[in-house]
Amino acid sequence: MPVERRIAVLKERASGETRVSATPETVRKLIGLGGSVAVEAGAGLAASIADEDYRAAGAQVGTADQVLAGAQIVLGVQAPDAVLLAQAAPGAWVVAIHDPFGRRERVDALAAAGFEGLAMELMPRITRAQSMDVLSSQSNLAGYKAVIAAADIYGRAFPMMMTAAGTISAAKVFVMGVGVAGLQAIATARRLGAQVSATDVRAATREQIQSLGAKPIFVENVAGIEGEGAGGYATEMSDEYQRAQAELVSSHIAKQDIVITTALIPGRAAPRLVTDAQIATMKPGSVIFDFAAPQGGNVEGTVPDQVIERHGVKLMGFANTPAQLPADASALYARNLLNFLTAFWDKEQGGPVLDDEIGEAIRLTRGGQVVHPRLLG
Repeated sequence: MPVERRIAVLKERASGETRVSATPETVRKLIGLGGSVAVEAGAGLAASIADEDYRAAGAQVGTADQVLAGAQIVLGVQAPDAVLLAQAAPGAWVVAIHDPFGRRERVDALAAAGFEGLAMELMPRITRAQSMDVLSSQSNLAGYKAVIAAADIYGRAFPMMMTAAGTISAAKVFVMGVGVAGLQAIATARRLGAQVSATDVRAATREQIQSLGAKPIFVENVAGIEGEGAGGYATEMSDEYQRAQAELVSSHIAKQDIVITTALIPGRAAPRLVTDAQIATMKPGSVIFDFAAPQGGNVEGTVPDQVIERHGVKLMGFANTPAQLPADASALYARNLLNFLTAFWDKEQGGPVLDDEIGEAIRLTRGGQVVHPRLLG
């Protein structure tokens, strides 16, 4: 008879983090798999989930030490520090967003403490892992929120309005970077009635842009460019392409009311897409939302969680955009973790057993060692 697997859900400790890694819905389903779930008191409050809701779903609720006592699986949004996990079982899984390239010291500490760190943001973009892809679920909401936040500080309306007093022109929105966040930003801006254009280094995104009713803006005069890297992520481009893109963007950006930049390259500083000189060509009252503000910024001069005005243009970007929508972001993130654990749950073993394809992609630490190839260098 396999031992019941204890799953701990911790309250997030990072500044500004409002999400939680399990909801009453996912707690019930984890218990249905054969696990037991313990939730730290207050873990869901910022996401509008009361402790009593977790109890009603079958979870124990207690202090961090009570919740972690003997836990073989620890769930988090942002990975907890190893020092917090002293009560967890030896070799426990720590399933969370680890930021291994930005927080290497935390990874090393988890390894030294003997925990198995599993980085959900490194989930491979393959068909069977789509339902486990936390970056996609969170970016989808973030793309929506970026447009809403930009619209909120933009001093004009988005849609064209014809009134007896005259006509208001539709806002012009330019989305730079057409991943999951960019596509949702396009769709949201279109729903609000804006004229939308978009660009990306990946040629394959042209049809996606057009399918959403936006105008694709692409470098046409540089041959042999394809910016698709491993797993569908964008990769860094040649100097020739970057120069051509800068010229194209400079001419286009001056006509825009709202610019939304979403370019991120996993494990690297965010690429610079918009310079101060380009900002200066925009109309006063325009708005730029920079998704990459916490990773160094796509836009020169952005500061996370502040609205900065340069040349009459407002620059903004959140340190944690999904956390601006805590209830929905938590619901989707928790389902990602549930889908991950469910896919690998072995009833005979009484818990999840990873296969090589996904295990090797997301496993950071094991047996006291850092094991991920990209961290071994």
